[in-house]
Amino acid sequence: MKAINLSILSAACILSSCDEPTPEPPPTVRFMDVTETTGLDFVSTCGALPSTEILEMSGGGIALFDYDNDGDPDVFIANGATLDSPTKGPGCRLFRNDSNGKQIQFVDVTPDSGITLDRWAMGVAAGDVDGDGFIDLHVTCWGPNALLRNRGDGTFEDVTAEFGLVDDAWSTSSAFGDIDGDGDLDLYVVNYLEFDPRNPPPNARYKGQAVAAGPQGLTPQSDRLWINDEGLFRDAVDLGAVDPILPSYGLNVVILDFDGDGRQDITVGNDSMANDLLVHEEREHGQPLKLINIGRQSGLAANLDGSEQATMGMAIGDVDGDGRPDLFTTNFSSDTNTLHRSMDAGGWQDRTRQYGLGMSSRPWLGWTTAFVDLDHDDDEDLIILNGHVYPNATLDTMDAEYEQPPQVLIRSGDRFTPLEHGRMDNWLGVPRRDRAGALGDLDGDGDLDLVTAELNGPVRIIQNQTNAPSSRRSVMVHLNDDREGCSNRHGLGSRIQSVNEPRSTRWIYSGGAFQSANDPAASFSLPSSAERWQFDVTWPDGMTTRHEITPEARTVITRSDGVATPG
Repeated sequence: MKAINLSILSAACILSSCDEPTPEPPPTVRFMDVTETTGLDFVSTCGALPSTEILEMSGGGIALFDYDNDGDPDVFIANGATLDSPTKGPGCRLFRNDSNGKQIQFVDVTPDSGITLDRWAMGVAAGDVDGDGFIDLHVTCWGPNALLRNRGDGTFEDVTAEFGLVDDAWSTSSAFGDIDGDGDLDLYVVNYLEFDPRNPPPNARYKGQAVAAGPQGLTPQSDRLWINDEGLFRDAVDLGAVDPILPSYGLNVVILDFDGDGRQDITVGNDSMANDLLVHEEREHGQPLKLINIGRQSGLAANLDGSEQATMGMAIGDVDGDGRPDLFTTNFSSDTNTLHRSMDAGGWQDRTRQYGLGMSSRPWLGWTTAFVDLDHDDDEDLIILNGHVYPNATLDTMDAEYEQPPQVLIRSGDRFTPLEHGRMDNWLGVPRRDRAGALGDLDGDGDLDLVTAELNGPVRIIQNQTNAPSSRRSVMVHLNDDREGCSNRHGLGSRIQSVNEPRSTRWIYSGGAFQSANDPAASFSLPSSAERWQFDVTWPDGMTTRHEITPEARTVITRSDGVATPG
């Protein structure tokens, strides 16, 4: 009798195991260069090849933003000039997104847009500065910057002087954010160094090779923080809101609440100098705005060895699941990229080696980078664009090649592992002179695609062709702050957390992508079975609201639809 029972039990176990679903294999992460079929045919200008001066080395930026409010991101290209004619180049470009389903299509609408900006443009930030519901552009330049106001009828006008944003330094990056908490967007402009193309400095030497001079030895410039005062931007130093910003070789900026006090802070990535972190000084209620630089005290100024790095790209993610922003930066070759993790006791620590991001990055000179969950496992992976600045760079001369391939690093536990390129890949593994890049859902399928700009090379459309497992779906979350008097409608500076387990955290912020602007949206991978999903949104003013929504490829969360919760 005992043997019979064992047989029955064995058969039951076999039947039970047959009923269990077979685990799905992980998706194959795949990006493809589809530029040729998209209608976006454009080669950027930033000096000439080979680059002989520092002004020619960083290329121009990209903005992905919905200029016509039709629900998909369009493309703006900040285009440069040449040393022979530094104040007049071929001009910036605007391409309208006319994609239909999975077929990505763009149309050059520059001639009808009113955009005639033909100076040496470097970077671009996107934000609604006047609160009319249409996204405007701030374009940084060598020489006078430009504020392009979106009229809402498909055209733009240059309102730089009208809004008080006159600045003729060499500006690299800029970012919008509500620094003073009044509901409109302020602006931080990162400035680099003094350079005269008519009288360039003599060559320097690097690893025994003659190279373009700079940044060391050249005169750095001071950044500018502009406070939006009812449509007129005022210098924060003049307002007493910040002490004069020490001159530095600025390259990048992110505006976000880094210290968790409910107010927007500013972190600045500098080239071969300490990085900055401007936070709000504790003051009595009613006292005016005051920012102080705690970069060195915070741990973000340098790496674990105390070395000041050449910070180009900056990405915000939550690598340890604590809901606080961690910072990943890309740096020069023969150095490492750096991951600064936020700590329970406050501040940040360099955990690059712990996550396998150190030695493997030494051959690369990194630019734009981003945290993205590519394999639908809830944690975020990394995308990095690479390319050296010195045309004579080789493994023999500088331990690095001039043209370098992009990287995708897949997260597994506490380690990031480079994704090997496949036999049919036409993007990953292909060496280029990549610089700027911006992320957005170009084809409306819920995942993030990429637009890249190669130095004096093509602007490319890189489609995310990763097929999500049947158990998961890709969701792009957009924000709508519909409060009366709020012009930061897209919630720049917000944190979005998935309430359902596992709790994933994303941020919508301005800056970070080198000289570029990502589409203001957050990417999530959710269970396909979920008919309703809860998100907590911490808005730029520190208020947290809870929202229960039906997930779709394009999901919009409106502030007034939520229920206020403790922050």
